[in-house]
Amino acid sequence: MSIKVLAVDDHEVILMGLQAAFSEGEIEIAATASSSADALKKIAQKRPDVVLLDVRMEGGDGLNTLGRLKLDNPDLPVVIFSAYDNPTYVARAVALGASGYVLKSAPRERLTEAIKIASTGEAAWTREELRRVTGALAAPRLGSEIEVPLTQRESEVLRQMAHGLTNKEIAKMLGISYETVKEHVQHILRKVGVTDRTQAAVWAVRKNLV
Repeated sequence: MSIKVLAVDDHEVILMGLQAAFSEGEIEIAATASSSADALKKIAQKRPDVVLLDVRMEGGDGLNTLGRLKLDNPDLPVVIFSAYDNPTYVARAVALGASGYVLKSAPRERLTEAIKIASTGEAAWTREELRRVTGALAAPRLGSEIEVPLTQRESEVLRQMAHGLTNKEIAKMLGISYETVKEHVQHILRKVGVTDRTQAAVWAVRKNLV
């Protein structure tokens, strides 16, 4: 029996490539979706064994989609499939319960292995991926019970940090200067009691800020 996969990506060429790559063998791309809303609908309709989920999509953040689908489908394995080798994305994916994180530049064999492992209910994380984010996930002040007095602007900046945006991208999105963003980031790290953006992003996830 084949492993039924729902592939979620807003680029048609990626979806076509996945369908071609898994046209034969144990893995079947049983359905595709191009948006968060479409993905949640297809999960209910198709009942896939594994979801293959992009991170940056038009109209919705794939990691937010991960959080939502896990609320209703906590046991459904989700493998993140992204072009971005971003430790913040990886840390958020771990914190939100993804089964693995595979780069689009990885060999086909790596993706195949991750899907097969995830379909059994096991984690498909590599040691290197987990090593990179261990500090963020284990940081001592990341407990969600901690109240931190962030200003409205700091909260906005933190949400964008958790979405993996750079200071330059945050400045453009919020219409403020790069230097102002840098200052907000330093205030956030100090208030939350962490040393880097990835730790702050995981804290934000656990506080349900993203």
